Amino acid sequence: MTALRRVLVANRGEIAVRIVRACRVAGVAAVAVYSDADEHTRWVRMADEALHIGRSPAQKSYLDVEGLLKAAKAAEVDAVHPGYGFLAENSEFARSVRDAGLVFIGPPPEAIDLMGNKATARRTAQSAGVPVVPGSGPCSDRAQAERAAAELGYPLLVKAAAGGGGRGIRPVRDARELGDVLPAAQAEAQAAFGDPTIYLERAIPRARHVEVQVLADEHGNVRHLFERDCSVQRRRQKLIEEAPAPQLSGRARRAIADAAVRLAEHVGYRNAGTVEFLVDADENFYFIEMNTRIQVEHPITEAITGVDLVAEQLRISRGAPLSFDQESVEVRGAAVELRINAEDPRRGFAPTPGQVTAFELPGGPGVRFDTWIDPGDRVSPFYDSLIGKLVCWGADREQAHARARQALREFRAEGIATTADLHGRLLAEPDLRRGPVHTTWLEHLLSE
Repeated sequence: MTALRRVLVANRGEIAVRIVRACRVAGVAAVAVYSDADEHTRWVRMADEALHIGRSPAQKSYLDVEGLLKAAKAAEVDAVHPGYGFLAENSEFARSVRDAGLVFIGPPPEAIDLMGNKATARRTAQSAGVPVVPGSGPCSDRAQAERAAAELGYPLLVKAAAGGGGRGIRPVRDARELGDVLPAAQAEAQAAFGDPTIYLERAIPRARHVEVQVLADEHGNVRHLFERDCSVQRRRQKLIEEAPAPQLSGRARRAIADAAVRLAEHVGYRNAGTVEFLVDADENFYFIEMNTRIQVEHPITEAITGVDLVAEQLRISRGAPLSFDQESVEVRGAAVELRINAEDPRRGFAPTPGQVTAFELPGGPGVRFDTWIDPGDRVSPFYDSLIGKLVCWGADREQAHARARQALREFRAEGIATTADLHGRLLAEPDLRRGPVHTTWLEHLLSE
């Protein structure tokens, strides 16, 4: 067993707050980091210690591997938690942390190499007997992409090989569109993940996005915590997530969970991860990627299972076995998460940085709001626009949605525009209230 006394939280925003809280509950000192723009934020105030790591642009702070390792050394920590985004799926960062004699609270770099790169992950999934969407290998230039597209046929998706979270993905309908889209997709992949390599995937029409949460320890235990439906998306960015996936048959639920566990076992995975699938109208499912980190939407899994995922991450990183067995994990009720972003849907979802002059959070049974914002804080233009996650649990899906609608009525943010009103509109939509929607449903709705 490895003693964890002090953990560097190598991230910002609501996930930094979440990790600091988990560390404090576990009796572990949390060391925060911050850029110029984040000096006076909630996670900095909550932490046992906080270190300045650079200027506001992410490349000068939260993506600065050398700066983060210097901070870890100065703070004399035992471990580094990367959160999600930034360097969370960067195997070289994980390797550098390990080489510095510290614990990386996440999977080993070898597993990130296999699963963090989406093109490599596809081949690995196939070797584990997990079905995949027809696609190509990595493409580093236009000629490679055009040859691969000719073999696969259109329509296609252009995807970042090194990334996740919906970034670096572009739909293409024909060869002309491929030539137009490719430079932008490569540029976004380079900016977000430091690697412009892309790959191509056949588009599955009207598919649902269903993902399985897994946890694995160093003793060979791999457990799933059931699935989440993340089909309400705009430009591949999730806005609403639900657990469990509505109207998914028991047969499909078991098959998808088994495939996720089989893949995690196949690669010797450790810590928290999410295996993502597309599910078609006949409930055929296809592996699309594995996110080798804690997910933004992890709270809805916590809500329906009662398992504290970040606490389990800390436990795994100490060398302890998981605190539960598969048979003890049950789905209790239903949960929905709404990502509240500082964006203005009336202006094409333009970011709305600025000072938050008022911020009132909802309450009541089954209501949770994860945020980093306090009144007077400033939303920076340098980072992701997520300001909070409204998570509502109910005895069933109908109650969870009803609580979410009431919570949105209580929520108030002034000084910036947010997506809260849009979420209220979406929860009232008959299609969503009846049951599952597909990944292009929201974009079709917004275009009407």
